[in-house]
Amino acid sequence: MLTEVARIQCPYCWEMIELIVDCSVADQEYTEDCGVCCRPIIITVYAEGGELQHIEARSEDD
Repeated sequence: MLTEVARIQCPYCWEMIELIVDCSVADQEYTEDCGVCCRPIIITVYAEGGELQHIEARSEDD
């Protein structure tokens, strides 16, 4: 499995958090709780050739 560490900003509390992203899957979307405020963040990942291309973090309200 190809993984990378990515930093995102929580859309609720604005804290920067680190995620371990599986880059072996080209496009994926999943929910992960913020490690600071515990609210659910929808994570969208775009990877190509085993490398992270783009990551988005949004609240469930968006």
